[in-house]
Amino acid sequence: MNALVLGNGRSGRAAAELLRREGARVVVLDGEDKWPDGAWDLCVTSPGIPLDHPWQVAARAAGVKVISELQLGASRWKGRSLAVTGSKGKSSVVKLIADTLNLAGVPAVPCGNYGTPLCEVVMRQGEGALPTGNGAVVGRAPSPCLIAVVEVSSFQMETTDDFHPDAAAILNLQEDHLDRHGSVEAYHALKRKLLAGAREAFVCDVKDPIGLNDLTLMRGSYFDNEVLRTNGLIAIALMRVAGLDDAQIAAGFRAFEPLPHRMQRVAEIGGVRYVDDSKATSLAALAAGVEMCGGPVRLIAGGLAKGDNPKTVIPRLRSTVKKVYLIGRCADQFLSAWREAVPCEACETLDRAVAAARRDAVAGETVLLSPGAASFDQFESYGVRGDAFASFVCAEARRGEPDTTKQGR
Repeated sequence: MNALVLGNGRSGRAAAELLRREGARVVVLDGEDKWPDGAWDLCVTSPGIPLDHPWQVAARAAGVKVISELQLGASRWKGRSLAVTGSKGKSSVVKLIADTLNLAGVPAVPCGNYGTPLCEVVMRQGEGALPTGNGAVVGRAPSPCLIAVVEVSSFQMETTDDFHPDAAAILNLQEDHLDRHGSVEAYHALKRKLLAGAREAFVCDVKDPIGLNDLTLMRGSYFDNEVLRTNGLIAIALMRVAGLDDAQIAAGFRAFEPLPHRMQRVAEIGGVRYVDDSKATSLAALAAGVEMCGGPVRLIAGGLAKGDNPKTVIPRLRSTVKKVYLIGRCADQFLSAWREAVPCEACETLDRAVAAARRDAVAGETVLLSPGAASFDQFESYGVRGDAFASFVCAEARRGEPDTTKQGR
């Protein structure tokens, strides 16, 4: 077989290696590479390559089938699978499910958009060692005992038409990635597409919650709040599909440790909390982060806008936010949308925003980094942005009241 792989990131490299192990001739396109001459049987695309990219356009024009790395991996996966999509909270739910399964002695691997491509997991399964997500590995076991817990993005679903997990769920549907998909309707349709191939499907939102009697299982956990509770209910439904009982599920919630940069408390200075929610790269996630603070907020927002409408969050800003400190490329856009609703200050950079918020904040308030935008205008990733926030906060603490700083990292 002659195969093209579009993109040489982690998912592209995993797809190429899997195909080579099967004996295929593989050409990987990266950067400014041109479409190569020749006859191609298959084209596997990385999620970062949009449908209108010249490579994908050329493949379809040549009659070459284009599939996602996710679909390639799923076609070779020999265990069970649970799939999770949604606008907010996918990674946390995938981690919760995988951690809980492993804690209960059921080998599971978090993968997909979560970080480890499914093609890479397939190869590791064949080698007899799979990562659990907790720093451990699952040793070789009969394939039916292994569960892939797959985070699925809308980018992956653009070129996925043949994926049949044992169960799939949509956590929520909000406004995101309009710069890629063009409309809310197109974005939501890609999310719903995942359910079509699943053997069992779950959808949960605040209007139609499922399993309200299960709230006791997550009591006191990261998910025990108005924003994340429905995500926890979906996770419970999927864990039951995998065969866990209530005691095992409750133990998983108790043991759960959140991923970095998700409402992570980094310090307290003079009674002011500093919280890193750098993973909030959409305005819907920003609104959720503000709500989770549960009190007066000094909000640091901005970065590289993703096309969602900043006016949609005005009710949440009015109810909770004392002032917004704007950074990044979309600062002017957010300022224009919000300045009539809430005080705003253009700070340009994150260090200036932290210093300004520190100057204004009083005891009982929260300084929250919840950007509502991508990081790539000023930072390599949301993680780098969150780490920079923590560093700037610590610098402010050293200049002010170091004895009251309580590190949470």
